[in-house]
Amino acid sequence: MNHRFHTTAKRAAFCMAALPLAISFSAQAQYAKATTELAALDPVVVTAALAPRTANESLSSVSVLDEATFRRQDPTSLTDLLRGQPGVDVTSNGSFGKSSSVYLRGAPSDASVLMIDGIRLRSATAGGAAFQYLDPRMFDRAEIVRGPRGSLYGADAVGGVIQLFTPDGDEEGPQPRISVGGGSFNTQRLSAGVSGREGGTRYSFAGSHFNTDGQPIRRGGEDKGYDNTSALARVAHTFESGAEVGVLALRARGNNEYDGGENDFVQQVAGIYGELPITDTWQSRLTLSEARDELDTIDNFGSSVIDTRTQTARWQNNFQFGAHELIAGAEISEDRVSSTNDFDVTRRDNTAVFTQGLLDFSPFAIQASLRYDDNEAYGDEVTGSLALGYDLDNYHTLRASVGTAFKAPSFNDLYWPNSGNPDLNPETSETVEVGVRGQYSQWFWDLAAFQNDYDDLIAWAPTSSGLWAPQNVNHARIRGAELSSGVEVSDWTLQAAFTYLDPEDKDTGNRLARRATQSVRLDADRELGDWSLGGSLVAQNHRYDDAANTQRLNGYGLINLRAGWQFAPLWTARVTVENAFDKEYETTSDYINAGRAGFLSVHFGQ
Repeated sequence: MNHRFHTTAKRAAFCMAALPLAISFSAQAQYAKATTELAALDPVVVTAALAPRTANESLSSVSVLDEATFRRQDPTSLTDLLRGQPGVDVTSNGSFGKSSSVYLRGAPSDASVLMIDGIRLRSATAGGAAFQYLDPRMFDRAEIVRGPRGSLYGADAVGGVIQLFTPDGDEEGPQPRISVGGGSFNTQRLSAGVSGREGGTRYSFAGSHFNTDGQPIRRGGEDKGYDNTSALARVAHTFESGAEVGVLALRARGNNEYDGGENDFVQQVAGIYGELPITDTWQSRLTLSEARDELDTIDNFGSSVIDTRTQTARWQNNFQFGAHELIAGAEISEDRVSSTNDFDVTRRDNTAVFTQGLLDFSPFAIQASLRYDDNEAYGDEVTGSLALGYDLDNYHTLRASVGTAFKAPSFNDLYWPNSGNPDLNPETSETVEVGVRGQYSQWFWDLAAFQNDYDDLIAWAPTSSGLWAPQNVNHARIRGAELSSGVEVSDWTLQAAFTYLDPEDKDTGNRLARRATQSVRLDADRELGDWSLGGSLVAQNHRYDDAANTQRLNGYGLINLRAGWQFAPLWTARVTVENAFDKEYETTSDYINAGRAGFLSVHFGQ
């Protein structure tokens, strides 16, 4: 579908978003203020609709990994936590900091959005986010929203949005926490922090260090190490009038070894916001933020530096009209590149306006949104979505939606020296989805089916001069279904997810590379007094590493085990065994992942 609508559509987008613009809620603040005691099986989410809604009310396919999940599983990498979740697939060039891609409904990292407390993190040159460099101990919650969100978040929200949340500090008084541990491959993990609330001030400070000798990432190769040092600072103050100001900074830096070289990396987000309740029904907020992705590489080809920086001003308002809510806002961002590679263009601006209506005519619900983006590098795009919901009864909700999205060409696509193509158009998509959710007091289930049609996919192809360059040449169709369920009964917590995917290149009829078509994940945990026991099963079928479907990668099944012992008040010891049956598997050709690995850690205050 061509999203370059005629002039009247553009004017409509501007008019809808030009309602009294105030200042937007950040996702983290919305979550913190909207929750009191929430059922773990129907949690409040903010990523799906830019406003607090329960998972059942969001009219979206959404999964939440809460603080208890992070604590129980205590993963060494964020990708291990995401792998096999509904609609989520992960590929990597080995374990422990090695290059990874997270697929949402078949869309890779550069066609999905990663946010940290409302701030987008990505590389403007590569296009995607480096999930592998984020320490999971810096976060206590994740929301995974599947399906297009271009009308809310702009470029790249084709497959969906993953948002990570840092600790909010909502408990009275200082709450210290310390964790020390280590295990296989000479791995050490240290973290410490303190959070709490004093009057109207909330705060959270934390630091962590991860270091490992690693393991070979190719058969017969040498160990490839990885280290990561992360720090977090977050402070917010709420005044008696209800106004609030806050700051956030999260930074991860370290070193990663791989075959043929190594790199030093920095991943950073920082933001400052001011929130103001204009009236009882109109609350607004301005957020100024910056995200950095820095990579200093030394390899067989020499050395290079690629640093990208995105600065954003986001302005959004939420209006309440009884049971209905209207959201409108504007966003201005600038990407900058500093590199030893000679890019023809090193900066680009994007201006956007957006609006959304959340209408509740119980038992019917309607969500409609529209966004206009104007980018100086690749032109303008209009995206929209419409979702309808119907409560069959107190327990079951039907939903249907249609939405459009686009993936922006990266600086590498447009301006890479001697091969970039500045005439590229964005990749565009149309998605149709139907779903039903059953929500009960102690369990839930959710079933969704979808189809996403892609046009103008960017691929490297020969030009008339005989050189290879990125071009808009491919078309694809991804259809699939997701079934997820969870139950909390007695001392048991159980979660299950099944994903079926049919990712087809419409030009060749082949399966899109690196996508598994079937995935299962089962998580089971039980509390036994001072003890806890649990495990996870992740299984996926085969995939192909190339577009021609000649390089087949076998499917695999992994079992991870865990146990915890609270041996004193506030003190807990945890043991995790990843890949307990020592399965050798690969998700990209010739790169093997870690075998059996055991870790022991002692925690205070968490």
